[in-house]
Amino acid sequence: MKQIRLSKHAYENMQYRGATEQEVIETIETADWGSAQQGRLECVKDFKYGQDWNNKHYETKSVRPIFIEEANEIVVVTVYVYYFSGGKVK
Repeated sequence: MKQIRLSKHAYENMQYRGATEQEVIETIETADWGSAQQGRLECVKDFKYGQDWNNKHYETKSVRPIFIEEANEIVVVTVYVYYFSGGKVK
């Protein structure tokens, strides 16, 4: 696996939206990749959460990084995070 680097924008969004760097890396390393807009790639992984986010309790957190695969590294452009009340984790 190539080295994974977070852009400044991705790092800021990751923190703002509640994902950890380890979750982003794990998602890229273990989830199936698909095409995203503008020739980028994406993947998604669900994590057990069981905590409050913005004053509401959620059982599952879904992490979706958008990234570019370059010759020597993977550059994460942004990170989306979704929260679910039900048991979405497989």
